[in-house]
Amino acid sequence: MLVIILGIAIAVLDGTIVNLALPGIAHELHADASHSIWVVNAYQIATLVMLLPLASLGDLMGYRRVYLVGMALFTLSSLGATLADSLGTLIAARAIQGLGAAGIMSVNAAMVRLIYPSSQLGRGMAINSMVVATASVAGPSVAASILSVASWPWLFAVNVPLGALVMVLGWRSLPVNRVAAAAGSRFSVTDVVLNMLMFSLIFVGADRLGVHSASAQSGGDALAWALLLAGVAVGFFYLRRQSRLALPLFPVDLLRIPVFALSMGTSVGAFCAQMLSFIALPFLLLETYGRSHFAAGLLITAWPLAIVVMAPIAGRLIGRYPDGLLGGVGLAMLATGLTLLAALPAHPSDLDIVWRMVLCGLGFGLFQSPNNHTIVSSPPPHRSGAASGMLGTARLTGQTLGAVMIACIFSFWHPSEGKGPVVALGLAACCAAVAAVFSTLRTRAPAARHA
Repeated sequence: MLVIILGIAIAVLDGTIVNLALPGIAHELHADASHSIWVVNAYQIATLVMLLPLASLGDLMGYRRVYLVGMALFTLSSLGATLADSLGTLIAARAIQGLGAAGIMSVNAAMVRLIYPSSQLGRGMAINSMVVATASVAGPSVAASILSVASWPWLFAVNVPLGALVMVLGWRSLPVNRVAAAAGSRFSVTDVVLNMLMFSLIFVGADRLGVHSASAQSGGDALAWALLLAGVAVGFFYLRRQSRLALPLFPVDLLRIPVFALSMGTSVGAFCAQMLSFIALPFLLLETYGRSHFAAGLLITAWPLAIVVMAPIAGRLIGRYPDGLLGGVGLAMLATGLTLLAALPAHPSDLDIVWRMVLCGLGFGLFQSPNNHTIVSSPPPHRSGAASGMLGTARLTGQTLGAVMIACIFSFWHPSEGKGPVVALGLAACCAAVAAVFSTLRTRAPAARHA
């Protein structure tokens, strides 16, 4: 489990750790600031498009093998990023790093299912969820700590010894698959290419639409919409092709399980709300309420700290109460906390802000572990890899939707004027409330029967 914790922590952390260093990277490598964003996008796209193919490969070849190869690729590409002397080289290294991260994330939850007996799986998922939630919001803080004493290449250099340690420990300790791949399982290169095209076209189109909306550059809207429509068209053809397969790469078979489909909707809505709020809150605290960067960072830290407190409690509640009920209560708490943050008084005290942050963090922590437990445990054992891949796919999809939404909001209401962050927090509360409805509906949804 130590291997799982370290691996998923550095893989999730590297999705956001570079954001703070982008201006310095662009300046030092003599690159345009608008091009430097691809240091982040290359990692995210590579991870997103390969999650499901590598999860399928895990079902066929073993989760342990995919995990260790992914970690090896992640470590070597981190060294490449450390030594990069041009923006193109750095972007290429980050794309390979994202591919390695996909190997780690795609089978992460499936490995947890192998490690823990079914009676204690809830506790294992609670630990895993706590690490993912904390790492996903800790990027800027970790980056600030490293950049205060070292230059930007050290953001990647720290991964090299950690990755080597994980590989050594993983080689010795990670278990092999207990359940053989189902008869008829296969790995189709055509399906992999279609999966990559669908996600990459939609991601790039949504990203361009959000960027051009935020910067009021309407000239790029046509290309953005063309990319989006192309992605949807590829997706339509791809999903129709997948629906005819007994064991599809994109697990439409699992989405036919009502409780699994509702859990996926819950996850997308919750992570969309989280991304909206975590982009809006710094603007609200810095621009509207005049807090310093240090003070704003401390106030926001109350959210992930509350997740750390709640995650083990949620793990112990799994099995005693329905996952859908726990998730619904948690997301209702999150929606309430976000609504209260949007309704802060004109001159709030630190306590006014902190207790609202804590309420959001407690709610998110109560939702995540039970929701992940349902996603991982509801499919049959031979589809654990596919379920694990969908877990990461839902998180990244929700975060991407949230980022695009807030870019569009800021194009109408500039964040420095104060209204934009408030609107974003209100929309985040709505997303959390919709996710709470999806979660509660799971209490009535029939569970899958495993052979």
